[in-house]
Amino acid sequence: MAFQTPDWVKHAVFYQIFPDRFARTQRHLDHPAMAVTLEPWETLPTPFGYKGGDLWGVAEQLDYLADLGVTAIYMTPIFQSASNHRYHTHDYYQVDPLLGGNPAFFDLLEAAHAKDMKVVLDGVFNHCSRGFFFFNDILENGPNSPWLEWFAVEGWPLSAYDGALPANYTSWVDNRALPQFKHDHPAVREYLMRVGEYWVRQGIDGWRLDVPFEVKTEGFWQEFRDRIKAINPDAYIVGEVWLDARQWLDGTQFDGVMNYLFTGPTIAFAAGDRVRMDLVEDPHYYPYPALDAAGYADKIQHLLELYPWEIQLTQLNLLSSHDVARIYSVVGEDDASMVLSTLLLFTFPGAPSIYYGDEVGLPGELDPDCRRTFPPEKEWHQDMLKIHRELIALRHRYPALHTGTYEVLHAEGMGYVFSRSLEGDRVIVALNPGSDDTITLSTDALTPAVKSAEQVFAYHGATWASDSLTLPPRSAMVVTAE
Repeated sequence: MAFQTPDWVKHAVFYQIFPDRFARTQRHLDHPAMAVTLEPWETLPTPFGYKGGDLWGVAEQLDYLADLGVTAIYMTPIFQSASNHRYHTHDYYQVDPLLGGNPAFFDLLEAAHAKDMKVVLDGVFNHCSRGFFFFNDILENGPNSPWLEWFAVEGWPLSAYDGALPANYTSWVDNRALPQFKHDHPAVREYLMRVGEYWVRQGIDGWRLDVPFEVKTEGFWQEFRDRIKAINPDAYIVGEVWLDARQWLDGTQFDGVMNYLFTGPTIAFAAGDRVRMDLVEDPHYYPYPALDAAGYADKIQHLLELYPWEIQLTQLNLLSSHDVARIYSVVGEDDASMVLSTLLLFTFPGAPSIYYGDEVGLPGELDPDCRRTFPPEKEWHQDMLKIHRELIALRHRYPALHTGTYEVLHAEGMGYVFSRSLEGDRVIVALNPGSDDTITLSTDALTPAVKSAEQVFAYHGATWASDSLTLPPRSAMVVTAE
């Protein structure tokens, strides 16, 4: 079958924002719901505390994001919720009052679109919260509730809060704070479809779908795609699927997934034994054991063969997210490991995504620590920010990095060289994450067509000459050739 994915995603640079932690607005607020006690911005995050980041604050940082080179924003949930991460949805039609409510969101959406930035929202359609009105009615009215059939209730009275009693309704991963919808129920299914449609009609550019693999109802995501694309054929639908996602990437459901199958091997190659195992053994993305160039090439070739090329170009590639420790902490705050991983991110097929703060060297261990507040400018790692700007500009400058073919030219020891090619233009990326040996390669051994190449990025003393390239330990380069 013919696959069709949104063209804009292939050229996008995403920035993932956790709204409570990115920016507080500087405007004067006259909103009683926002006049509340908050945790100090500069303190470490806690599981239940609010820092008070809001959507007007995000809008006020759009110039910073545009200067960085960002063209699309993905925000973790923004709808009304009694949790700082907002995965416990109370009302799918109301933006959380602490974020500024619907007015703040529409101001942000208008401002982002004025800068040609797309906005993708997080859709939590597998489960809701105890505060979701229809479930709350069950808590209040028991078996007399008209919405009883929306959830799988197994006994009375509902044990919604008392951990000493067994939970007697189906909830996500047995977390009684997250009652799970019965997606087979026609009214539930229609309700969720209309939520998806509503926000696309309001102008959002796509949905990132939380734990979509938990929705077992046949045809659910096919219908969701059909109805979203009927409103906006260019809307991006990206699923949170950590492992092999072929089941959902058949062209009838998602345009891409959060590409953790890229994340793990990339960190394992770029950082090697610097990876902090205490931060990576729990999440299922496996940036270990350390890989050499041949091992990395095998992983990448397998990944590139897994899905159709049209899907590869709209995968959401990442190094960090709100669900894993931040890359800077994972690599032991080793700058070279961070730079080499980021270079691979911005030169790989698919849309690169920066987790807010990674570009300024923000550390963060496992949740909730990976959800720290964005630091003040005096704490920014300026060299890291400069390299992010360079690599993003490089990606924007060369269309081969958007949609060009991917070919491994060399993978021996710790030396890895690949090319991205499009209509005669080539971008060649070479790196040596090893700690010991300088690698020297003949350009003829790679391909005789690149002798006149121009070096456009170099790190740690990597050099390109007419007949050879030299990669000292922990170095990398990018060259272009016609």
